[in-house]
Amino acid sequence: MGEAPEIQLQILDENTVELEPQTIGSINQSTITTRPRNYKWWLLMAIYTFFLLAGQSVATLLGRLYYDKGGNSNWLATFVQIAGFPILTPLYYLPSYNSSSQDTKNSNMKINPPSVLVLSGMYVGLGVLLAASCRLYSAGLSDLPVSTYSLICASQLAFNAFFSFFLNSQKFTPFIINSLVLLTISATLLVFQNDSSGSTPVPKGKYVMGFLCTVAASAGYGLMLSLTQFCFQKVLRKQTFKVVLDMIIYPSLVATLIIFVGLFASGEWKGLGKEMEGFKLGKSSYVNVLVWIAICWQVFSIGAVGLIMEASSLFSNVISTLGLPIIPVFAMVFFHDPMTGIKVISMVLAIWGFVSYVYQHYLDDRNSGLGKV
Repeated sequence: MGEAPEIQLQILDENTVELEPQTIGSINQSTITTRPRNYKWWLLMAIYTFFLLAGQSVATLLGRLYYDKGGNSNWLATFVQIAGFPILTPLYYLPSYNSSSQDTKNSNMKINPPSVLVLSGMYVGLGVLLAASCRLYSAGLSDLPVSTYSLICASQLAFNAFFSFFLNSQKFTPFIINSLVLLTISATLLVFQNDSSGSTPVPKGKYVMGFLCTVAASAGYGLMLSLTQFCFQKVLRKQTFKVVLDMIIYPSLVATLIIFVGLFASGEWKGLGKEMEGFKLGKSSYVNVLVWIAICWQVFSIGAVGLIMEASSLFSNVISTLGLPIIPVFAMVFFHDPMTGIKVISMVLAIWGFVSYVYQHYLDDRNSGLGKV
Protein backbone atom coordinates (compact mmCIF):
# COMPACT_ATOMS: atom_id res chain seq x y z
CA MET A 1 0.00 0.00 0.00
CA GLY A 2 1.40 3.40 -1.02
CA GLU A 3 1.94 6.28 1.33
CA ALA A 4 -0.88 8.76 1.88
CA PRO A 5 -0.27 12.11 0.16
CA GLU A 6 1.19 14.77 2.42
CA ILE A 7 -1.17 17.66 3.05
CA GLN A 8 0.49 21.03 3.46
CA LEU A 9 -1.40 23.64 5.45
CA GLN A 10 -0.87 27.26 6.29
CA ILE A 11 -2.41 28.45 9.55
CA LEU A 12 -4.21 31.75 9.06
CA ASP A 13 -5.87 32.00 12.47
CA GLU A 14 -7.21 29.67 15.13
CA ASN A 15 -10.30 28.73 13.08
CA THR A 16 -9.09 28.90 9.48
CA VAL A 17 -6.74 26.68 7.54
CA GLU A 18 -5.50 27.37 4.01
CA LEU A 19 -4.68 24.47 1.70
CA GLU A 20 -1.73 24.49 -0.62
CA PRO A 21 -2.76 24.26 -4.30
CA GLN A 22 -1.34 20.78 -4.85
CA THR A 23 -3.68 19.26 -2.27
CA ILE A 24 -6.89 20.99 -3.28
CA GLY A 25 -7.66 18.89 -6.34
CA SER A 26 -7.52 15.53 -4.58
CA ILE A 27 -9.52 16.72 -1.58
CA ASN A 28 -12.18 18.35 -3.74
CA GLN A 29 -12.49 15.31 -6.00
CA SER A 30 -13.25 13.01 -3.08
CA THR A 31 -15.66 15.51 -1.56
CA ILE A 32 -17.70 15.92 -4.73
CA THR A 33 -18.02 12.22 -5.45
CA THR A 34 -18.95 11.22 -1.87
CA ARG A 35 -21.63 13.77 -1.09
CA PRO A 36 -24.24 12.14 1.20
CA ARG A 37 -27.28 10.94 -0.70
CA ASN A 38 -30.00 11.64 1.85
CA TYR A 39 -33.60 12.57 1.07
CA LYS A 40 -32.67 16.22 0.45
CA TRP A 41 -30.13 15.16 -2.18
CA TRP A 42 -32.66 12.91 -3.92
CA LEU A 43 -35.29 15.68 -3.80
CA LEU A 44 -32.84 18.11 -5.39
CA MET A 45 -31.97 15.54 -8.04
CA ALA A 46 -35.68 15.04 -8.77
CA ILE A 47 -36.18 18.79 -9.20
CA TYR A 48 -33.19 19.11 -11.52
CA THR A 49 -34.39 16.07 -13.50
CA PHE A 50 -37.87 17.56 -13.93
CA PHE A 51 -36.40 20.88 -15.11
CA LEU A 52 -34.19 19.11 -17.64
CA LEU A 53 -36.89 16.83 -19.08
CA ALA A 54 -39.65 19.46 -19.17
CA GLY A 55 -37.45 22.18 -20.61
CA GLN A 56 -35.92 19.92 -23.25
CA SER A 57 -39.21 18.42 -24.44
CA VAL A 58 -41.20 21.65 -24.65
CA ALA A 59 -38.36 23.68 -26.18
CA THR A 60 -37.70 21.06 -28.89
CA LEU A 61 -41.37 20.85 -29.85
CA LEU A 62 -41.72 24.64 -29.95
CA GLY A 63 -38.56 24.84 -32.07
CA ARG A 64 -40.10 22.49 -34.60
CA LEU A 65 -43.33 24.51 -34.48
CA TYR A 66 -41.37 27.64 -35.34
CA TYR A 67 -40.01 26.03 -38.51
CA ASP A 68 -43.26 24.32 -39.51
CA LYS A 69 -45.34 27.51 -39.30
CA GLY A 70 -43.11 29.72 -41.40
CA GLY A 71 -39.92 30.40 -39.43
CA ASN A 72 -36.74 29.89 -41.43
CA SER A 73 -33.95 31.77 -39.62
CA ASN A 74 -31.47 29.34 -38.11
CA TRP A 75 -29.57 32.22 -36.51
CA LEU A 76 -32.70 33.49 -34.74
CA ALA A 77 -33.61 29.96 -33.63
CA THR A 78 -30.11 29.63 -32.18
CA PHE A 79 -30.29 33.05 -30.55
CA VAL A 80 -33.43 32.23 -28.55
CA GLN A 81 -31.87 29.01 -27.28
CA ILE A 82 -29.25 31.06 -25.45
CA ALA A 83 -30.45 34.64 -25.01
CA GLY A 84 -32.98 33.90 -22.27
CA PHE A 85 -30.33 33.82 -19.53
CA PRO A 86 -31.25 37.27 -18.04
CA ILE A 87 -34.44 35.75 -16.60
CA LEU A 88 -32.22 33.71 -14.24
CA THR A 89 -30.53 36.71 -12.60
CA PRO A 90 -33.22 37.20 -9.90
CA LEU A 91 -32.32 33.73 -8.60
CA TYR A 92 -29.04 35.19 -7.31
CA TYR A 93 -31.08 36.91 -4.60
CA LEU A 94 -32.62 33.75 -3.18
CA PRO A 95 -30.69 33.33 0.10
CA SER A 96 -31.66 29.68 0.54
CA TYR A 97 -29.59 28.77 -2.54
CA ASN A 98 -26.43 30.57 -1.50
CA SER A 99 -25.17 27.79 0.70
CA SER A 100 -24.94 24.02 0.62
CA SER A 101 -23.83 21.11 2.74
CA GLN A 102 -20.63 21.11 0.73
CA ASP A 103 -19.73 24.62 1.90
CA THR A 104 -20.77 23.81 5.46
CA LYS A 105 -18.32 20.94 5.57
CA ASN A 106 -15.56 23.13 4.22
CA SER A 107 -16.34 26.20 6.34
CA ASN A 108 -13.06 25.80 8.20
CA MET A 109 -11.01 25.48 5.02
CA LYS A 110 -10.11 28.44 2.87
CA ILE A 111 -9.72 27.40 -0.76
CA ASN A 112 -8.08 30.00 -2.96
CA PRO A 113 -10.52 31.04 -5.72
CA PRO A 114 -9.39 30.91 -9.37
CA SER A 115 -8.03 34.09 -10.88
CA VAL A 116 -10.12 36.40 -13.04
CA LEU A 117 -8.04 35.36 -16.07
CA VAL A 118 -8.74 31.67 -15.49
CA LEU A 119 -12.46 32.28 -14.98
CA SER A 120 -12.64 34.48 -18.07
CA GLY A 121 -10.91 31.87 -20.22
CA MET A 122 -13.20 29.15 -18.86
CA TYR A 123 -16.41 31.08 -19.54
CA VAL A 124 -15.29 32.23 -22.99
CA GLY A 125 -14.26 28.71 -24.01
CA LEU A 126 -17.55 27.20 -22.84
CA GLY A 127 -19.46 30.05 -24.48
CA VAL A 128 -17.84 29.47 -27.87
CA LEU A 129 -18.56 25.75 -27.66
CA LEU A 130 -22.16 26.47 -26.61
CA ALA A 131 -22.69 28.83 -29.55
CA ALA A 132 -21.32 26.31 -32.06
CA SER A 133 -23.38 23.42 -30.67
CA CYS A 134 -26.63 25.41 -30.60
CA ARG A 135 -26.07 26.66 -34.16
CA LEU A 136 -25.60 23.10 -35.40
CA TYR A 137 -28.62 21.89 -33.44
CA SER A 138 -30.76 24.58 -35.07
CA ALA A 139 -29.57 23.54 -38.53
CA GLY A 140 -30.41 19.91 -37.74
CA LEU A 141 -33.85 20.70 -36.36
CA SER A 142 -34.73 22.81 -39.41
CA ASP A 143 -33.98 19.92 -41.79
CA LEU A 144 -35.31 16.91 -39.84
CA PRO A 145 -38.65 15.71 -38.48
CA VAL A 146 -38.65 16.42 -34.74
CA SER A 147 -38.94 12.72 -33.81
CA THR A 148 -35.94 11.78 -35.95
CA TYR A 149 -33.97 14.76 -34.65
CA SER A 150 -34.61 13.89 -31.01
CA LEU A 151 -33.55 10.27 -31.42
CA ILE A 152 -30.34 11.20 -33.25
CA CYS A 153 -29.52 13.41 -30.26
CA ALA A 154 -29.09 10.20 -28.26
CA SER A 155 -25.62 9.97 -29.82
CA GLN A 156 -24.52 12.79 -27.50
CA LEU A 157 -24.34 10.23 -24.69
CA ALA A 158 -21.68 8.23 -26.51
CA PHE A 159 -19.65 11.37 -27.20
CA ASN A 160 -20.02 12.49 -23.60
CA ALA A 161 -18.80 9.11 -22.34
CA PHE A 162 -15.77 9.26 -24.63
CA PHE A 163 -14.76 12.74 -23.41
CA SER A 164 -15.57 11.87 -19.78
CA PHE A 165 -13.11 8.97 -19.94
CA PHE A 166 -10.26 11.41 -20.60
CA LEU A 167 -11.44 14.53 -18.76
CA ASN A 168 -13.38 13.16 -15.78
CA SER A 169 -11.79 9.72 -15.22
CA GLN A 170 -15.08 8.03 -16.04
CA LYS A 171 -14.93 4.27 -15.47
CA PHE A 172 -16.40 1.97 -18.09
CA THR A 173 -18.17 -1.20 -16.95
CA PRO A 174 -19.92 -3.81 -19.11
CA PHE A 175 -23.31 -2.19 -18.41
CA ILE A 176 -22.10 1.28 -19.38
CA ILE A 177 -20.46 -0.05 -22.55
CA ASN A 178 -23.67 -1.90 -23.40
CA SER A 179 -25.61 1.33 -22.85
CA LEU A 180 -23.34 3.31 -25.16
CA VAL A 181 -23.43 0.69 -27.92
CA LEU A 182 -27.22 0.46 -27.85
CA LEU A 183 -27.69 4.22 -27.91
CA THR A 184 -25.22 4.59 -30.77
CA ILE A 185 -27.01 1.93 -32.84
CA SER A 186 -30.33 3.57 -31.97
CA ALA A 187 -29.22 6.88 -33.47
CA THR A 188 -27.43 5.33 -36.46
CA LEU A 189 -30.55 3.45 -37.61
CA LEU A 190 -32.28 6.73 -38.40
CA VAL A 191 -29.92 7.76 -41.18
CA PHE A 192 -31.29 4.98 -43.39
CA GLN A 193 -34.74 6.47 -43.81
CA ASN A 194 -36.28 9.80 -44.67
CA ASP A 195 -39.65 9.87 -42.93
CA SER A 196 -40.47 13.51 -43.52
CA SER A 197 -43.91 12.77 -44.92
CA GLY A 198 -45.62 13.73 -41.66
CA SER A 199 -44.36 17.33 -41.68
CA THR A 200 -42.78 19.68 -44.21
CA PRO A 201 -41.12 17.49 -46.90
CA VAL A 202 -37.33 17.41 -46.71
CA PRO A 203 -35.10 16.72 -49.75
CA LYS A 204 -32.66 13.84 -49.36
CA GLY A 205 -29.65 16.15 -49.45
CA LYS A 206 -31.04 18.37 -46.67
CA TYR A 207 -31.95 15.26 -44.65
CA VAL A 208 -28.36 14.01 -44.74
CA MET A 209 -27.04 17.49 -43.93
CA GLY A 210 -29.45 17.74 -41.00
CA PHE A 211 -28.30 14.36 -39.74
CA LEU A 212 -24.63 15.37 -39.92
CA CYS A 213 -25.27 18.72 -38.22
CA THR A 214 -27.18 17.04 -35.39
CA VAL A 215 -24.44 14.46 -34.84
CA ALA A 216 -21.76 17.19 -34.84
CA ALA A 217 -23.84 19.23 -32.38
CA SER A 218 -24.19 16.17 -30.16
CA ALA A 219 -20.42 15.74 -30.15
CA GLY A 220 -19.91 19.38 -29.19
CA TYR A 221 -22.54 19.20 -26.48
CA GLY A 222 -21.01 16.02 -25.06
CA LEU A 223 -17.63 17.74 -24.89
CA MET A 224 -19.16 20.79 -23.23
CA LEU A 225 -20.78 18.66 -20.51
CA SER A 226 -17.49 16.93 -19.73
CA LEU A 227 -15.66 20.26 -19.63
CA THR A 228 -18.34 21.66 -17.31
CA GLN A 229 -17.80 18.81 -14.85
CA PHE A 230 -14.03 19.29 -15.15
CA CYS A 231 -14.46 22.99 -14.29
CA PHE A 232 -16.59 22.18 -11.26
CA GLN A 233 -14.00 19.75 -9.93
CA LYS A 234 -10.71 21.39 -10.86
CA VAL A 235 -11.41 25.12 -11.20
CA LEU A 236 -14.45 26.26 -9.20
CA ARG A 237 -14.31 23.59 -6.46
CA LYS A 238 -17.70 24.60 -5.04
CA GLN A 239 -21.20 23.14 -4.88
CA THR A 240 -23.69 25.99 -4.58
CA PHE A 241 -26.66 27.13 -6.63
CA LYS A 242 -24.82 30.40 -7.31
CA VAL A 243 -22.08 28.43 -9.05
CA VAL A 244 -24.73 26.69 -11.17
CA LEU A 245 -26.08 30.09 -12.22
CA ASP A 246 -22.57 31.35 -13.01
CA MET A 247 -21.92 28.32 -15.23
CA ILE A 248 -25.13 29.08 -17.17
CA ILE A 249 -25.16 32.87 -17.36
CA TYR A 250 -21.56 33.75 -18.22
CA PRO A 251 -21.06 31.19 -21.05
CA SER A 252 -24.55 32.12 -22.32
CA LEU A 253 -23.54 35.78 -22.40
CA VAL A 254 -20.51 34.95 -24.54
CA ALA A 255 -22.54 32.65 -26.82
CA THR A 256 -25.30 35.26 -27.19
CA LEU A 257 -22.81 37.87 -28.38
CA ILE A 258 -21.39 35.41 -30.93
CA ILE A 259 -24.81 34.44 -32.29
CA PHE A 260 -25.94 38.09 -32.31
CA VAL A 261 -22.98 38.98 -34.53
CA GLY A 262 -23.73 35.97 -36.75
CA LEU A 263 -27.38 37.02 -37.09
CA PHE A 264 -26.41 40.42 -38.47
CA ALA A 265 -23.38 39.25 -40.44
CA SER A 266 -25.49 36.65 -42.27
CA GLY A 267 -28.10 39.23 -43.23
CA GLU A 268 -30.95 37.10 -41.87
CA TRP A 269 -32.08 39.97 -39.63
CA LYS A 270 -33.36 41.80 -42.72
CA GLY A 271 -36.04 39.18 -43.30
CA LEU A 272 -37.32 38.86 -39.72
CA GLY A 273 -40.08 41.43 -40.19
CA LYS A 274 -41.38 39.61 -43.26
CA GLU A 275 -41.04 36.30 -41.44
CA MET A 276 -43.21 37.58 -38.58
CA GLU A 277 -45.82 38.85 -41.03
CA GLY A 278 -45.99 35.50 -42.79
CA PHE A 279 -46.05 33.31 -39.66
CA LYS A 280 -49.09 31.05 -40.02
CA LEU A 281 -50.22 31.42 -36.41
CA GLY A 282 -50.03 35.22 -36.35
CA LYS A 283 -47.64 37.86 -35.03
CA SER A 284 -48.44 37.40 -31.36
CA SER A 285 -47.97 33.63 -31.61
CA TYR A 286 -44.66 34.22 -33.39
CA VAL A 287 -43.38 36.26 -30.45
CA ASN A 288 -44.83 33.87 -27.86
CA VAL A 289 -43.22 30.84 -29.49
CA LEU A 290 -39.78 32.49 -29.48
CA VAL A 291 -40.15 33.75 -25.89
CA TRP A 292 -41.20 30.37 -24.57
CA ILE A 293 -38.41 28.62 -26.45
CA ALA A 294 -35.96 30.92 -24.66
CA ILE A 295 -37.56 30.31 -21.25
CA CYS A 296 -37.72 26.52 -21.67
CA TRP A 297 -34.07 26.25 -22.68
CA GLN A 298 -33.06 28.16 -19.54
CA VAL A 299 -35.14 25.78 -17.42
CA PHE A 300 -33.33 22.93 -19.18
CA SER A 301 -29.95 24.55 -18.43
CA ILE A 302 -30.66 24.74 -14.70
CA GLY A 303 -31.52 21.05 -14.66
CA ALA A 304 -28.56 19.95 -16.80
CA VAL A 305 -25.88 21.96 -14.96
CA GLY A 306 -27.40 21.09 -11.58
CA LEU A 307 -27.18 17.37 -12.33
CA ILE A 308 -23.57 17.78 -13.46
CA MET A 309 -22.72 19.47 -10.15
CA GLU A 310 -24.56 16.94 -8.00
CA ALA A 311 -23.63 13.78 -9.92
CA SER A 312 -21.67 13.86 -13.20
CA SER A 313 -21.86 15.05 -16.79
CA LEU A 314 -22.61 11.50 -17.94
CA PHE A 315 -25.49 11.18 -15.48
CA SER A 316 -26.92 14.50 -16.69
CA ASN A 317 -26.69 13.29 -20.27
CA VAL A 318 -28.34 9.97 -19.44
CA ILE A 319 -31.33 11.83 -17.97
CA SER A 320 -31.43 13.96 -21.12
CA THR A 321 -31.43 10.80 -23.22
CA LEU A 322 -34.29 9.43 -21.12
CA GLY A 323 -36.42 12.32 -22.37
CA LEU A 324 -35.74 11.62 -26.04
CA PRO A 325 -38.37 8.85 -26.43
CA ILE A 326 -40.94 11.27 -24.98
CA ILE A 327 -40.51 13.78 -27.80
CA PRO A 328 -41.44 11.45 -30.73
CA VAL A 329 -44.69 10.57 -28.95
CA PHE A 330 -45.69 14.25 -28.71
CA ALA A 331 -44.39 14.83 -32.25
CA MET A 332 -46.69 12.09 -33.52
CA VAL A 333 -49.66 13.80 -31.79
CA PHE A 334 -48.94 17.46 -32.60
CA PHE A 335 -46.96 17.28 -35.87
CA HIS A 336 -48.29 13.98 -37.26
CA ASP A 337 -44.77 12.57 -37.61
CA PRO A 338 -45.08 8.90 -38.62
CA MET A 339 -44.06 6.29 -36.06
CA THR A 340 -42.31 3.85 -38.42
CA GLY A 341 -40.90 0.45 -37.57
CA ILE A 342 -37.30 1.67 -37.64
CA LYS A 343 -38.19 4.52 -35.31
CA VAL A 344 -39.89 2.15 -32.85
CA ILE A 345 -36.81 -0.11 -32.85
CA SER A 346 -34.64 2.95 -32.31
CA MET A 347 -36.77 4.01 -29.34
CA VAL A 348 -36.64 0.54 -27.79
CA LEU A 349 -32.85 0.43 -28.12
CA ALA A 350 -32.56 3.90 -26.59
CA ILE A 351 -34.70 2.89 -23.60
CA TRP A 352 -32.77 -0.36 -23.23
CA GLY A 353 -29.51 1.57 -23.23
CA PHE A 354 -30.81 3.96 -20.59
CA VAL A 355 -31.97 1.11 -18.33
CA SER A 356 -28.55 -0.52 -18.66
CA TYR A 357 -26.85 2.66 -17.47
CA VAL A 358 -29.31 3.17 -14.59
CA TYR A 359 -28.73 -0.40 -13.42
CA GLN A 360 -24.99 0.26 -13.28
CA HIS A 361 -25.73 3.38 -11.22
CA TYR A 362 -27.83 1.25 -8.86
CA LEU A 363 -24.98 -1.25 -8.48
CA ASP A 364 -22.53 1.57 -7.69
CA ASP A 365 -24.85 2.95 -5.00
CA ARG A 366 -25.38 -0.47 -3.44
CA ASN A 367 -21.69 -1.32 -3.36
CA SER A 368 -20.61 2.04 -2.00
CA GLY A 369 -23.43 2.39 0.50
CA LEU A 370 -24.09 5.97 -0.61
CA GLY A 371 -27.76 5.32 -1.00
CA LYS A 372 -28.27 5.14 2.77
CA VAL A 373 -29.88 8.10 4.48
